[in-house]
Amino acid sequence: MSVSKFKYFHFLMWLLPLSFFGYQFILRLWPGLMMKQIMQQFSIDATSFGALAAIYYYGYSGMQIPTAMLLDRFGARYIVFASAILCGFSTLIFSFTDNLYLAYASRFFIGVGSAAGFLGTSKVVSEWFAKDSYARMIGFSFTVGLTGAIYGGKPVSILVENYGWQKIAVILSFVSIFIGISTYLFLRTPPNYNKKEVNNRFKLEDLKQVVSSPVLLLLALANFLMVGSLEGFADIWGVPYLMAAYSYSKAEAAALISFIFVGMLFGGPILTIFSQKFGNYVVISCCGVGMATIFLMLLTFNEHNMVMLAILFFCTGIMCCYQVLIFSAGCDLVDGSILTVTVAFLNCINMLGGSFFHTLIGNLMDLFWGGQIEDGLRQYSVNSYNNALMVIPICSLIGATMILLIAKKATKEKLQNVT
Repeated sequence: MSVSKFKYFHFLMWLLPLSFFGYQFILRLWPGLMMKQIMQQFSIDATSFGALAAIYYYGYSGMQIPTAMLLDRFGARYIVFASAILCGFSTLIFSFTDNLYLAYASRFFIGVGSAAGFLGTSKVVSEWFAKDSYARMIGFSFTVGLTGAIYGGKPVSILVENYGWQKIAVILSFVSIFIGISTYLFLRTPPNYNKKEVNNRFKLEDLKQVVSSPVLLLLALANFLMVGSLEGFADIWGVPYLMAAYSYSKAEAAALISFIFVGMLFGGPILTIFSQKFGNYVVISCCGVGMATIFLMLLTFNEHNMVMLAILFFCTGIMCCYQVLIFSAGCDLVDGSILTVTVAFLNCINMLGGSFFHTLIGNLMDLFWGGQIEDGLRQYSVNSYNNALMVIPICSLIGATMILLIAKKATKEKLQNVT
């Protein structure tokens, strides 16, 4: 039977890569829920744990541009299939090995596979939906995908407490493999889809044009410095910090961190409205200052109750969506023919920020370690966390200042491109 006879067939096609996009958020957040168990399994300190968390982002960011090129050449069906299978087997290896170097390798390949989550979804949307629906469907994809981050917190932590983290890891591995096989069996390209001309495909020459723009490089660097709230805190260090600072259970801490991702569900539309009135750069800079202020409050006054923390994290999530405006500002600076490579480049540098913050925070944790040892493992005080996490508001303020400084130069470069 022809696929055209199914009224909602294009939504079914979209759900296949979208399920992988949402799933990879769970793998991204996994180490933050398992910090103590991972440190016990490999007998490591915070520095090594930070490096283990960071290596995921090297794989993810490093594969942004290659994955975009592979999707153009082979299509979403094969690339999402291969990526999901890679994530599944890498998660199995990470869960059962006691070799730290093998753990590094498996975590790196989880990041490599996860790179196809959003890019594969974007590819399928461009094939199965009309051009005027693209922006709306991408926004909706982010909203649905973020539920993976929301449900990857408290629900997964409860399952881990009841059944053990390795059993849950095995289930997550087979879920990834199932998603990959389902994508291979059912995902198709529209029968009337005309492939892009070769000249419009992703080319390395386009990347050279992007990196030759000083304003784009500064914009990417500012974004790099401002991602600490999301990729440094929410992804990994937030749960263990709340457990140490407020004596919350792992499930309670994960539930609170989930409010950051809930805030992100609303952040895109809210910040877009403000950007239309005040401009992208002003709103981005205000978000940087706002996130820094919240973290200074969090780290300076350890007397907040759960309601106050939930509100602070919800507001943080809204401001984390400044990244949407970063992409918008970057695309305004370039010709329409290189929008894809511009977004891939900005997202690559953005994800490298995660590796930077995890590595730096881990090293600072050991620098401020008070000497406590329990069961052969280092125990970190609230003071160690506070001093290490202070890097997040400091970098956020630097990034926000950079945004204001480059705003005028960005306007000039935009005008030059138009003329």
